[in-house]
Amino acid sequence: MDLALLRTFVTVHRAGSFTRAAALLGLSQPAVTSQIRTLERQLGRPLFLRQARGVTPTTIGDELAHKAAPHLDALVEITETGLDDESSLRTLHLAGPPEFTAERALPALTELTGEDGQGYALRASFGNAEETLEGLAAGHHDLAISTARPRGALLTASTLCDEEHVLVAAPKWADQIGSGEALKTGRSVKRAPAFENVPVIEVHESLPFVSRYWASVFDSRPAAPGTVVVPDLRAVLACAVAGAGLAVLPRYLCAAALERGDVVALHEPTVPPLRTYFLVVRTGTLAMPHIARAHEWLLRAAASWC
Repeated sequence: MDLALLRTFVTVHRAGSFTRAAALLGLSQPAVTSQIRTLERQLGRPLFLRQARGVTPTTIGDELAHKAAPHLDALVEITETGLDDESSLRTLHLAGPPEFTAERALPALTELTGEDGQGYALRASFGNAEETLEGLAAGHHDLAISTARPRGALLTASTLCDEEHVLVAAPKWADQIGSGEALKTGRSVKRAPAFENVPVIEVHESLPFVSRYWASVFDSRPAAPGTVVVPDLRAVLACAVAGAGLAVLPRYLCAAALERGDVVALHEPTVPPLRTYFLVVRTGTLAMPHIARAHEWLLRAAASWC
């Protein structure tokens, strides 16, 4: 069987589209379509179901991808790094949410970029869960950190850590709303009337962090609209410190500000809301030493993050 046909097949399987696969391979869409048809004729089975938007693999297509993809990835690894592994500097491509990747993952992985003969060249990109998992499936990344567990056999996920969320604001807001012991101990957990007139700082107009906190802790929806909306949690923290309103933030991100007194926790429920992070790879790629080493390193580091 022609390896070029298998490579095209695996790329289409990961991309979910002939058009996206053609762009990734540097081929025309008709050329990709022709190669898939040739492979289907050789196997005597359809590999994809054509749909209005993209393609869906058949059972045979999923089985072939599961068997072939790890071996093709290994061959690509050999061609990219060469045969002299000792003198080759491996490039590790990591993707994940900007704040967590910058504050947690990258500082841990930079320890692997030393000059010990086994160091990495490290490349990182930021995106939401959908973007990072799509990029991983398409072969753009080696590792992805995601708040969503992927489905299917193409990607393999390991639980990395849980992130605790904290409701915070500048001290002036705690004084103004009279944040008392009932709020601190979580005895008043069904409604949050004291917070209803406090401006909200968020990363999106839909108030994803505040809404999740309200649903989990108060069993309700936030009443105040987003007053300041910025696309980065570090900017949310900066606005909270400046007194712009309340925010829901990961504890790791605001721990130093809490310790300094720049912000205070407005509410401390008995069971705080959590969000789980997953470390995801393409199935079979942990056979590659540089990916396996980084994967294990991050899992070990995450033990101290929880």
